[in-house]
Amino acid sequence: MPLPCPATYLLPFLPPPLFLTAAALVLTLDAAFVEDLDDSFKDNRKDDIWLVDFYAPWCGHCKKLEPVWNEVGIEMRSSGSPVKVGKMDATSYSSIASEFGVRGYPTIKLLKGDLAYNYRGPRTKEDIIEFANRVAGPLIRPLPSQQMFEHVHKRHRVLFLYVGGESPLKEKYIEVASELIVYTYFFSASEEVLPEYVTLPELPAVVVFKDGTYFVYDEYEDGDLSSWINRERFQGYLNVDGFTLYELGDTGKLVAIAIIDDKNSSAEHTRLKSVIQEVAKDYRDHFHRNFQFGHMDGNDYINSLLMDDLTIPTVVVLNTSNQQYFLPDRRIESTEDLVQFINNILDGTVEAQGGDGFLQRIKRIIYDAKSTVMSVFKSSPLLGCFLFGLPLGVISIMCYGICTVDSFGGVEENETSKKETGDRELTDEGSEEEQEQENKEKSAEISDGEHGQKHIFDKKQD
Repeated sequence: MPLPCPATYLLPFLPPPLFLTAAALVLTLDAAFVEDLDDSFKDNRKDDIWLVDFYAPWCGHCKKLEPVWNEVGIEMRSSGSPVKVGKMDATSYSSIASEFGVRGYPTIKLLKGDLAYNYRGPRTKEDIIEFANRVAGPLIRPLPSQQMFEHVHKRHRVLFLYVGGESPLKEKYIEVASELIVYTYFFSASEEVLPEYVTLPELPAVVVFKDGTYFVYDEYEDGDLSSWINRERFQGYLNVDGFTLYELGDTGKLVAIAIIDDKNSSAEHTRLKSVIQEVAKDYRDHFHRNFQFGHMDGNDYINSLLMDDLTIPTVVVLNTSNQQYFLPDRRIESTEDLVQFINNILDGTVEAQGGDGFLQRIKRIIYDAKSTVMSVFKSSPLLGCFLFGLPLGVISIMCYGICTVDSFGGVEENETSKKETGDRELTDEGSEEEQEQENKEKSAEISDGEHGQKHIFDKKQD
């Protein structure tokens, strides 16, 4: 157990100003166990094992992880672990983050030589430390005695064990371990180490211990060793949450879940949970290659996943590879009902809903947008009004301005057109007085012309 900073014992007894100063000092000391990494890390990391948090300063999830990450640093340092704990601003050192395959924030990786292992489990101190210790150690851990086997067996709900000497199967086992060490431990032992109740048809063999029993890998029935271990690394029955469901997507199995309320002790809820457990145990040989069984507490997560409101308790079967799901057309009352429902899924008589088609993607966009707006208004109505009311108000003003500009422009253009027409009419014809004056002038010109012509004619006569 790590020893906390001595200042933490004094915090409750300090006056407020000193309390704040001491609290800041404790946080600084905690952060000292986590190294801030820069661009020199790329060249200096080769000789050490590093557990690194790649973060972004503006990321809310990163800020939430920070105190947990400081606790991880303290625990690893105080336990004498060879793993060094660090953090890197992936926005400032984007080239290094990109080289390690960082695509989102926060991203947790264990860097061991030329290998980089991603952590995808719950962001708790215990889970992160367990991951670091598992991956930092040897790929295959030997169990030299039966006492050691019993000790390890009690600690691990799922235990993979290679039994035998050197062989091509062991080489394959080591290869799979290098890939899946991020999920589970891998051990090896001789046949003498195993308990008496374990009987193996032949050696070498790969065995998984879980659910109170054991299962032996059969290449002809189970196929590729990597696929078999990936399927068997979970217990037959699970308490499913978001992280677990995400990991189950790698197994290729359909996930049969009882959606219940754990706090509800009514017969209906407990019965449905028992039905799922019985099928997982009693029908393992029939369904374990295609189905994973479990229960989920509450329907909030599953509703957001299916974009539907499920009334609990109920059963849903998920295909995590293509986001399809299956719902029973009647209530599941017994194990026989559930077995019939699963067999109908296998033979294709139950219609699949959901999926990842174009229409479903459009529905997902609309649903996510609606959920975001509702969550903002629910958590902070004033902030919601500001975030969504202000843009709508600006857009409304812009639309009103555009409409009014067009209207005024049309009136002005009409008036201008009329004025120009009137001007042209006045220019071409003039007013009545101007026309009358012009006619008089023309008459005078004609009279003068006639008098001139008459005068010329008189002169000719003379």
